[in-house]
Amino acid sequence: MSIRIITDSTIDIADSYKEYVSVVPLHVRFGETEYIDGVTITKQEFYDKLIETDELPQTSQAVPADFDPIFDEIRGTNDSAIVLTISSALSGTYQSACIASEDDDNITVIDTLNVATGAGILVEYAIDCVMSGMNHDEVVDAIMAKRDDVCIIALLDTLEYLKMGGRISATAALAGGLLNIKPVITVKDGAIDLIGKARGSKQGNNFLKNKAAESGIDYELPILLGYSGNSDLLLKKYIEDSKELWEGKVADLDISQVCSVIGTHVGPGAIVVSFFKSRL
Repeated sequence: MSIRIITDSTIDIADSYKEYVSVVPLHVRFGETEYIDGVTITKQEFYDKLIETDELPQTSQAVPADFDPIFDEIRGTNDSAIVLTISSALSGTYQSACIASEDDDNITVIDTLNVATGAGILVEYAIDCVMSGMNHDEVVDAIMAKRDDVCIIALLDTLEYLKMGGRISATAALAGGLLNIKPVITVKDGAIDLIGKARGSKQGNNFLKNKAAESGIDYELPILLGYSGNSDLLLKKYIEDSKELWEGKVADLDISQVCSVIGTHVGPGAIVVSFFKSRL
C-alpha cells in the first residue's frame, strides 16, 4: 500500500517536492474570464495580469467535485491518501475536501491552519515522513504534532492590495504609501495577523530577520522562502541581509513563488519566510 499526498493550489512547495504531490486547483477570475489556477494560468501569467488590471481579481475555493478525479484514482485500490489544505479560516477548500472524502476511510483530510509556504513546509514534512517509511496513521500523527510549530512571517511591499481587497481603509493605505510603510504579517490560529510595520525595505528586512531569530528556527526540518510577483530581487536582498540566520546552518535555501490566491491579497513584492519553530 502506498500513501499519496494531496494539496490544493494555494500551497507553495519547493520544486524538489513537487513530483510527490497531487494538486487540486482553485479558480481565479479576471473580469469575465475564469482561469484554473496552475492549469490554464501560470503564476507568472497571473502576476503579469495582476499588475495590468485596475480591479482586484476574484478567487474561489475548490468544490467537492474538484477532488473527485484524484480521489477516484485511489478508490478501489489499497492505496491511501492524506490531503492537506489551506486554512479553513481563509477558504472553504478544507470543507470541500471533507465532503468529497466522507465515504472514504482511506482518505484523511488535514487543515494546515496556514497558507502558501507555511502550509507548504507542512506538506514537505509529510512527504519526508512518507519517504521515511511511516504508515498512514503515523504520518497523520506526525503532521498533527508539528502543525502548531509552523511559523510564517511575511513582509509586504505595499498596502495597496490589502486596500483593494477591503482589508484596510483607503486612508490607511495612502498614509502607508506616503510614509513608505511596509506591513509585516503572520498566520495565527489559521487567520492573517498583522504583527508590525516597518519603514522602508532595510528596516523591513531587519524586522523580518529579528522576528525569525526570536521565534527560533529548527534547521533540521523544512525551511521555505517565498516571493510574490515575477522578480525575486527583493528576496535575494533579504537573504543577503539575513545571512547570519542561514550560513553554516543550511546547505541551500529552498525558494518558491507565492501562489496566485495569496498573491491577490498581498500583491507583488512580498517576502515570505516559513520554518518550524525550534523546541529547544
